[in-house]
Amino acid sequence: MSQDTVIKAEGLNLVFETNDGPVHALKDVDLEIDKGEFVSFIGPSGCGKTTFLRCIAALETPTGGGLSVNGMTPDEARRNRAYGYVFQAAGLYPWRTIAGNIKLPLEIMGYSRADQESRVKNVLELVDLEGFGKKYPWQLSGGMQQRASIARALAFDADILLMDEPFGALDEIVRDHLNEQLLQLWARTNKTIGFVTHSIPEAVYLSTKIVVMSPRPGRITDIIDSPLPKERPLDIRDTPEFLEIAHRVREGLRAGHAYDD
Repeated sequence: MSQDTVIKAEGLNLVFETNDGPVHALKDVDLEIDKGEFVSFIGPSGCGKTTFLRCIAALETPTGGGLSVNGMTPDEARRNRAYGYVFQAAGLYPWRTIAGNIKLPLEIMGYSRADQESRVKNVLELVDLEGFGKKYPWQLSGGMQQRASIARALAFDADILLMDEPFGALDEIVRDHLNEQLLQLWARTNKTIGFVTHSIPEAVYLSTKIVVMSPRPGRITDIIDSPLPKERPLDIRDTPEFLEIAHRVREGLRAGHAYDD
C-alpha cells in the first residue's frame, strides 16, 4: 500500500443471509484508491456498487477479506469523521432551513455556534448556493436540493466524499450542469471521491479511475485509469479519447454479464 492510498480492499467478500438462502453481494474485491482520486463505480443493478460504498462507510460489515480507510477500520474511520456521504435522495429535513440542514451534523459533533456559521457559509459558497441558507428544501429545485446535500456532507471537511448516485433522479440538462459543478468542486477541494453511477457518460466524464462491476456476485471486471485531462469541458464527450474509454466500459459491462448463470 502506497503512502497515498486512502481506501484499500483485499479479497473483500460480503454475504447476506436471507430467508431464501445466502446472497453473495461482493466477491473477492481488490481495489486501492489514492488520495485525490475521483473513482466511479459502474455496473448493473445488484452488482454491489452501493454495497461496496456502504462497506467503506461502515454501514455494512464485510464477511471476509480486508478493508481499510486511512489505515483504519471503516468503523474507526467513521468515528474519526473521515468521510461525508451523499445519498441518492437529498434527504433534507423539510422543517429545517437549508442552513439548518447543513448544520445538523455539526450540531451533533459539538462544533461551536460560530464555527457552525462559518462552515455553513463556506460550503454554501462551494456549491454555489450563497443566499439560499434561509430557504426551505421545498423552495429549491431538485438539483439545488442535491447541492445542499453535498454541502452538508462537506460541512465538517472530511477528506473523502462518498456519493451514491446523487444525480440519478435528475433530468439530463440538470445532471450535466451538476457534473460540471462537481468537477469544479473536486478541483477546488482535492477531496478523494467515490461515486456510484449507472451512467457510462457520467462515469467517464467525472473520473480519474472507473471501476466496472459485474452482476451478483459483485466482482470487479475492469479498472480503467482515465487518460483524460483534469480540465474537462462538457464537449470533451465528443472526442475520440472519451468515446474510446466509454467503449471499454461498455465492453467491461458486457464481459461481466458472462458470469451470469
